[in-house]
Amino acid sequence: MTDVLDADEIEAECPDGWHHDAETDEIARTFEFDSYLEGVGFAAGAGGIAEEAFHHPTITIGWREVEVRLTTHDAGGITEKDIDLAGRLNELAD
Repeated sequence: MTDVLDADEIEAECPDGWHHDAETDEIARTFEFDSYLEGVGFAAGAGGIAEEAFHHPTITIGWREVEVRLTTHDAGGITEKDIDLAGRLNELAD
């Protein structure tokens, strides 16, 4: 099992644009796009990357934005697995 990160580790390691939602024990980011379909394309790509990593975030598609929330359910909190996937999603969005 993967070790859960404490609040200081999450703060130090969270990629740009991501924040720690302590209430839900997730890291989250809302990505913004120029169009709805661009956001849908990002969400599809994010789903593929997540599946490769065998990690399944909550992805909410809105008008010109996509919110992604990450936590490692089987570990009971935020782990390096979440931090790594967040970084990969940042790269996808760039």
